[in-house]
Amino acid sequence: FIEGNKIETISRNAFRGLRDLTHLSLANNHLKTLPRDVFSDLDSLIELDLRGNKFECDCKAKWLFLWLKMTNSTVSDVLCIGPAEYQDKKLNDVTSFDYECTTTDFVVHQILPYQSVSVDTFNSKNDVFVAIAQPSMENCMVLEWDHIEMNFRSYDNITGQSIVGCKAILVGDQVFVVVAQLFGGSHIYKYDESWTKFVKFQDIEVSRISKPNDIELFEIDSEMFFVIADSSKAGLSTVYKWNNKGFYSYQSLHEWFRDTDAEFLDIDGKSHLILSSRSQVPIILQWNKASKKFVPHGEIPNMEDVLAVKSFRMQNNLYITLTRFIGDSRVMKWNSKQFVEIQALPSRGAMTLQPFSFKNNYYLALGSDYTFSQIYQWDGEKKLFRLFKEIYVQAPRSFTAVSTDRRDFFFASSFKGNTQIFEHIIIDLSL
Repeated sequence: FIEGNKIETISRNAFRGLRDLTHLSLANNHLKTLPRDVFSDLDSLIELDLRGNKFECDCKAKWLFLWLKMTNSTVSDVLCIGPAEYQDKKLNDVTSFDYECTTTDFVVHQILPYQSVSVDTFNSKNDVFVAIAQPSMENCMVLEWDHIEMNFRSYDNITGQSIVGCKAILVGDQVFVVVAQLFGGSHIYKYDESWTKFVKFQDIEVSRISKPNDIELFEIDSEMFFVIADSSKAGLSTVYKWNNKGFYSYQSLHEWFRDTDAEFLDIDGKSHLILSSRSQVPIILQWNKASKKFVPHGEIPNMEDVLAVKSFRMQNNLYITLTRFIGDSRVMKWNSKQFVEIQALPSRGAMTLQPFSFKNNYYLALGSDYTFSQIYQWDGEKKLFRLFKEIYVQAPRSFTAVSTDRRDFFFASSFKGNTQIFEHIIIDLSL
């Protein structure tokens, strides 16, 4: 009987080994919480008295809530002092802790000791790979997930000149990597099983692609395409198509606009491309089924100086993010007629704003050259993204989500520092 002693806290191990204890009274103390599994050793417990204490019926009481439903002991009513909605109610009347008692976090899993500007992921033969563009080291590093060591290890290395983009394309059982370079032209490599490495497969016309800035892969009517956005006045943003032998230039999109990014998306069942540019507002192109070409369809007004456009879907709704180096970046939603703004994010110095999701958690990663990078999480009640976490990445240029072995990772490329790999973890607040 430990009654009326003004006890506020109890050690997790206070009752360890008391397997023959049959009656325990903690009545009329000042207990608001009990450590998880504090009664786990009380195999013979018949009666537990907790009267006169009022508990915080939040996540810390989740274990007690579950234990009360399972124990064969007779337990007095456990009354709640909080949260407000449960004040003076019984713990047994709490409906559920499942959602309220978990949160998420991003923790550093692995640091790659080199700079990078883009990261792309692909699956081949049940393995997960990552292609990382490293302009300072003049290569495209291909990493493979090691199921034993539980980290990403070097698999192959494609060398080049000032590589700014590596994009994997899977055609049947063939694996290609488009390697975009600022000098020496851009090329396509193919994985050769006999050599167990990537070998050059074909060149991309230097006359069209002068200063590549983004590579976007897409499929229309079971045909494979990719587009390279070119940011030079001398270049042409060009769509390439697979013809069962190789990739050939299929359509030049427009001239003299210094495109910085291309994003393929499905709008109301129709294929579209959005091109962003430093010299005009983002334009929207729509796929014409008759001509089998992209034709101008519209623009996103009042959005000058957009570096990149990324799309994502959430609860059957289509959204886009617009990255701006000067001014606020934007989150916009398609309302069946046009994209309308739902949120502005302060983004001075931002080069990338990347949407991604893990386990029904939706995030935006905003990278800045001037301050900490910020991760925002979608708030379903307020219908907007709220600041979730800050991470330090020097001159971030891309963020990429990678999942393997039931684990979720988040690559942060850095133009001036190490490439970092964060793991997305679920935290049980009831522990």
